Amino acid sequence: MGGATHRPTMDLLRSEPMQLVQLIIPIESAHRSISYLGDLGFFQFKDLNSETSPFQRTYATQIKRCGEMARKLRFFKEQMTKAGLSPSTRFAMSDDVDLDNLEVKLGELEAELMEMNANHEKLQHSYNELIEYKLVVQKKKPYDSVMIDYGGIVFLFQAGEFFHSAQSIAAAKQREVEAQQRGEGSIDSPLLLEQEMVTDPSKQVKLGFVSGLVPREKSLAFERILFRATRGNVFLKQSVLEGSVTDPASGEKAEKNVFVVFYSGERARNKIVKICEAFGANRYPFTEDLSKQFQIITEVSGRLEELKTTIDVGLVHQTNLLQTIAYHFEQWSHLVKKEKSIYHTLSMLSIDVTKKCLVAEGWCPVFATNKIQNVLQRATVDSNSQIGTIFHVLQTKESPPTYFHTNKFTSAFQEIVDAYGIAKYQEANPGVFTIITFPFLFAVMFGDWGHGICLFLATSYFIIKEKKFSSQKLGDITEMIFGGRYVIMMMALFSIYTGLIYNEFFSVPFELFGPSAYGCRDPACRDASTAGLVKVRATYPFGVDPKWHGTRSELPFLNSLKMKMSILLGVAQMNLGIILSYFNAKFSGNELNIRYQFLPQMIFLNSLFGYLSLLIVVKWCIGSQADLYHVMIYMFLSPTDDLGENQLFFGQKFLQIVLLLAALVAVPWMLFPKPFLLKKQHEERHCGQSYALLENSLDEPDEMEVHHGSSSHEEFEFSEIFVHQLIHTIEFVLGAVSNTASYLRLWALSLAHSELSSVFYDKVLLLAWGFNNIFILIIGIFVFICATVGVLLVMETLSAFLHALRLHWVEFQSKFYEGDGYKFQPFSFASLDAEDERQ
Repeated sequence: MGGATHRPTMDLLRSEPMQLVQLIIPIESAHRSISYLGDLGFFQFKDLNSETSPFQRTYATQIKRCGEMARKLRFFKEQMTKAGLSPSTRFAMSDDVDLDNLEVKLGELEAELMEMNANHEKLQHSYNELIEYKLVVQKKKPYDSVMIDYGGIVFLFQAGEFFHSAQSIAAAKQREVEAQQRGEGSIDSPLLLEQEMVTDPSKQVKLGFVSGLVPREKSLAFERILFRATRGNVFLKQSVLEGSVTDPASGEKAEKNVFVVFYSGERARNKIVKICEAFGANRYPFTEDLSKQFQIITEVSGRLEELKTTIDVGLVHQTNLLQTIAYHFEQWSHLVKKEKSIYHTLSMLSIDVTKKCLVAEGWCPVFATNKIQNVLQRATVDSNSQIGTIFHVLQTKESPPTYFHTNKFTSAFQEIVDAYGIAKYQEANPGVFTIITFPFLFAVMFGDWGHGICLFLATSYFIIKEKKFSSQKLGDITEMIFGGRYVIMMMALFSIYTGLIYNEFFSVPFELFGPSAYGCRDPACRDASTAGLVKVRATYPFGVDPKWHGTRSELPFLNSLKMKMSILLGVAQMNLGIILSYFNAKFSGNELNIRYQFLPQMIFLNSLFGYLSLLIVVKWCIGSQADLYHVMIYMFLSPTDDLGENQLFFGQKFLQIVLLLAALVAVPWMLFPKPFLLKKQHEERHCGQSYALLENSLDEPDEMEVHHGSSSHEEFEFSEIFVHQLIHTIEFVLGAVSNTASYLRLWALSLAHSELSSVFYDKVLLLAWGFNNIFILIIGIFVFICATVGVLLVMETLSAFLHALRLHWVEFQSKFYEGDGYKFQPFSFASLDAEDERQ
């Protein structure tokens, strides 16, 4: 008895017994108590302040502080990612780190990093500007000759004389225009001068210029806008830079052109400056004096070297700081998340009227009672509190959460069930049976022991390397396969088993358990597959006789075998589901469900399809040629007619009439008594009589009034109860037929898998082998492997998995499983680590 309270029962059929507990925790030991409970991971807190805004809760300030520290840690992680560093996974967890000291330290590190980043950006911006400035000034290397036709005047110059050649072109053009204006003054003359310039020829205006770099993809639009804005009163010259340069504004690599624009007048200059700013063209000063150009290049080069050295030193210092942060990052991150979760949990607690205690309520497993009390006592001692935490079990009618203690093998099967719905508290869990039935039904559709071995080898790799895979981040598909590695292993083992029964190894039969029972009718016959076979030995001891493969009667024989086998398996599993509904009703003390749901359902299902299963077994045993289709059809159409040659045993006709009448009686048995009895019990209860049946019933929420503490009883809606029972009855009656037919998918997919495997073997591998050519044989083997892996081992595996999933969710679980519970989610620091691994 004492052992039952210290460890989980490991009983997957029923969830762990739970209890609602109230904790009265002194303020001075509250933080440490919650921390120890988070380490234990067996207490699910209820939010006692659900109506209070998160900003008005007691520990909102502490949660905000933790959120701010988490933001700083995210900033550090971004900086480490940019620097190519990763947080160190080797860290020693210690409780010596104080949250206040950590907050100060993180603030100092953030300020230092932000200052480094700001200085680095300024230095890098200056460095990139000087690089561009140097390129503008240094554009004097000898390139290919360039010919420009401007205004009818042809100029030929070296690209190395970029500025001087452009200046000479602009000056010559200006002199030509001034001469035309003095001679003619025609209205058709180009507008080379600005409006504020006087046309007095005695006043000469010196040409100004703007130089810099413009992005290459904007150069054509830049030239077009300049021409239109100034009405052709500028001269633009561009030169392509080899390679790309770093833009000072954006910090990204870009291809650019060096440009120089000559203009006349202040208004033209203002327009050019605005256009440069709009196009992101960086302007740089330029001198016409050649000696000053060399002096500028020398100064810029020296300044670049100084900036480069300063930037490198700053990066080294920043890297050292980030390495220090990376070493402690995981420890700090874990501490911040832990503290935030603790304060978030503390905010769910209510404060006692004395302001000295916190009151908590929550669910915990019964077996963890002593563990919880021990950690609470330890928290009291460690906090030097004079008052201990009070542990009080509350009585409630609220439905507890569902908790199954699973391991790495059973957890994947339990996830399959939970995907349909979380089991109600202590409801019969289909996960126990799913461990066997799910891989078995999969294997019935995937029966080939060669393919099963391939699946087993693939999943064995994940099982052998599970420590390695569990500690690293996986892709979505890989993570899904790794999580279901034990499910796939069981599917592979059962596929080997059913493959041995079908006697198929990549569609090839083998005499593994002895020689075939059949031989050639005539010792001299050569074509045994067409001439016919006779039984010459004892029956093949295990599985299908290998001689059936390749004969003309193979397909009819295997079709009949697999179809009848599918019906037997389906009826057996549906009966198991109805039997489990009996155990659910018995466990909850609901006699109505036993008498008016379990019994008529068993009678109806087995009167029809249980009888069909009996006929299949009898036919196999006596070797009769009776037509079972005819028997089942005329059982309904003409139940009193003689069976003739379709009779399998004495008294079959009388048995069919009895079973048919039982099935007809079972339908109103399911429909009428239960609603009227519920109404009668409701009336008697409110006349002063209490029924334990109604108090203990946990699985009839729609058929009885809902209890709401001390509130007054609600009106009994008989019409709703009757309609609900009518729908339930119709659903079961129709479902008994459709669900039995649904199990025929076992036969269909098994046949498809076998035929596909046979086609790949006969039409690919054997066909390539028959050419007696090594090159064709290699191609054939390659195509066979690709088809086997891609179609049979991937697509067929997924198809059989989904069909087995449907059979469990719809055909099996619908007979007994409600799945309207909610999962036990305790406050645990281990779940924080699991979320980090998923992210």
